Amino acid sequence: MTTPRDTPASRRVRANGDGTVYQRKDNRWEAAGYVLAPGNTRKRIRVYGTTRKEALVKLTEKIANSNRGIPAPSAQGSLAAHLTYWLEAVAVHQLRENTHTRYTTCVNRYLIPGLGRKNLAKLTAKDVRTWLNQLRTTCQCCARGIDAGRNEPRCCAAGTCCSKQLSPLTLSYIHSVLKSALEHAVREEEIPRNVARNVRTGTPRPRRFEPLTADEARQFLSSAHDHRLHALLELALHTGLRKGELLGLCWKDLNLDMGTAAIRRTLQRTSTGGLTTLPTKTRASERRIALPARCLQSLKRHQEKQQQERDTAGAIWQDKGYVFTTPQGRAIDPTNLTRTFITLLRKAGLRRIRFHDLRHSTATLLLEQGVELVVIKELLGHAHIGVTATVYAHVRLRLQRDAIDSLGRALDHS
Repeated sequence: MTTPRDTPASRRVRANGDGTVYQRKDNRWEAAGYVLAPGNTRKRIRVYGTTRKEALVKLTEKIANSNRGIPAPSAQGSLAAHLTYWLEAVAVHQLRENTHTRYTTCVNRYLIPGLGRKNLAKLTAKDVRTWLNQLRTTCQCCARGIDAGRNEPRCCAAGTCCSKQLSPLTLSYIHSVLKSALEHAVREEEIPRNVARNVRTGTPRPRRFEPLTADEARQFLSSAHDHRLHALLELALHTGLRKGELLGLCWKDLNLDMGTAAIRRTLQRTSTGGLTTLPTKTRASERRIALPARCLQSLKRHQEKQQQERDTAGAIWQDKGYVFTTPQGRAIDPTNLTRTFITLLRKAGLRRIRFHDLRHSTATLLLEQGVELVVIKELLGHAHIGVTATVYAHVRLRLQRDAIDSLGRALDHS
């Protein structure tokens, strides 16, 4: 009589639901069993190993995941196929058009060429980490063929690499796009986990900005006093509104008697819609702010001048209700506002900064005046106070140092 001990290893009886394991003709071991699949169904999977134990361990792990309610991955295609599907069928409905355009550029320029051929279900954290490390040290002139397309090559095609590498901020952005795409695959139960989340790229240094000092701000506003957009510039420096929020402001959003403004929209140029109004950047960005007396006076004068421009334009005036317009009543293109701003900086004899640095100037000057961080957060429309604290950490540190030095001087005199 044959006992279980005498039964060959490949033919031992396993408990119901444990699957089967046997040795193949090529001497590898194959284990097969039923596990949970997407859609609350079950499917038979097969795993392989060089020994019986190795195959059993792999199968046992998958069955254990199945018992915990984790479906087996169903992704059979490449990462490139998933990225394309995600951009065209998912992200396009969840992102602003300009954000979707940046995501598409990132996917087509970096992700698909670098990882696109990888099988989605077999992508590992090591694959992502290795690729990011390689991308970090690769000259983009060479990798993207930029130098080869120049009339006069000055990098690899000329025999001298310029080592134009991606910044830490760009690498972090690429990594975040990949994480977002894989997170959707997890939600659709295509893969069991987001391997990109297990990769650490390091915290990039925040983008440096050069806000105006109080003296520079006064010099700038004084120089631009007679400009037709003086009220916009004064409002930008006193409230920290974003460029799009300023250009999207309508007269119906202002209550000049109460001295308030409701920030409800932003004006942006998109590739398909041209100049268009969109919801504010975040839910927290939709807010009501108090207007200082100086801005109220400027806005009232601006309203009178706009009425004069309306009378002069006559039939060609396009009344869209915007506070800040062209002399014909049309919305102002954000790029044109940037050009005007740079011209006014040059006229005032000031260093060149970005228009967005006016927003940073507002926050910095408020911090230096001792205004609480939570008030600045609400004025700027940040989603979380942590954003405000992180962006202006260097300012708070300087103020702490000044306070400590003041205390030291006081103690020295005592």
